[in-house]
Amino acid sequence: MYNKLFKLLSISLIWLSSITFISSCQSQIDPDAWEKRHNAYQPPEQVMDSLGVKHGMVIAEIGAGRGRYIVHMANRVGATGKIYANDIDKKALDYLEYRCKRDSIPNVISVLGKLTDPQLPKNRMDMVYMINTYHHLDKSIELMKNIIPCLKPDGRLVIIEHDPVKVPGAGSHSTAKDVLLKQATQAGFELVKMMTFLERDNIYVLHPKKLIK
Repeated sequence: MYNKLFKLLSISLIWLSSITFISSCQSQIDPDAWEKRHNAYQPPEQVMDSLGVKHGMVIAEIGAGRGRYIVHMANRVGATGKIYANDIDKKALDYLEYRCKRDSIPNVISVLGKLTDPQLPKNRMDMVYMINTYHHLDKSIELMKNIIPCLKPDGRLVIIEHDPVKVPGAGSHSTAKDVLLKQATQAGFELVKMMTFLERDNIYVLHPKKLIK
């Protein structure tokens, strides 16, 4: 009798431990929880206000992934605007396309890019932005050079990137200000404005040098 009870109790404990482990794993990879956490650090509405994102604009995100920021940008630019979602990860873009279809977001176009070429339409973008993508780039200077032809005459490149001064533990998931600006200069850009109001990030607003007056 005691042996049977012991076996039943052991099985129950193993089952409960398994459920707890699975739940823990799910919470760690839950994309909605991940987005909510990161949007708390980078409030989309506040960031878009600071960048002057408005109805009718044509904008592209480099490294759009599953669309954490894309969905907010698409809503802000509205039906007369357009958002190009660039990534080199086709699976991420496939999910983004599903997400936009599911949530009835018609003004997003996914673009499978290359390491050094965003594959975006020429002379169309009011703004191209990256958010926590820059440190992942293998050839950042080459890519930035190939963004220039995609911009309208007054278009801008915006880089939102972890600042190692603000987040000392970020390590390779951040880029020092002097490094980023040196590489941007080498690519043909000049800093127009830098905003530091985010808890973990700096926002760099860049124009091609030839457009600076």
